[in-house]
Amino acid sequence: MAFVILEPCAAEKSGECVSVCPVDCIEEGPDQFYIDPDICIDCGACVAVCPVDAIVEEYDLRPEDEVYLEKAEKFYANR
Repeated sequence: MAFVILEPCAAEKSGECVSVCPVDCIEEGPDQFYIDPDICIDCGACVAVCPVDAIVEEYDLRPEDEVYLEKAEKFYANR
């Protein structure tokens, strides 16, 4: 997975990231948006438009944010 959407998205859910994604890999879930790790092409367009800076690269996750990576993997596991 290239990018992970963190907790600030749950409060905002503004969705600008969805409209700029060139491969349509971002979906709205029940509590926040999620990036599909199998479709993402690592372009970073979503990062640039996120109004709450909720999107980070997987490699930049802090230990306390690992739960958001797990949530995204779980969200897409049954699709």
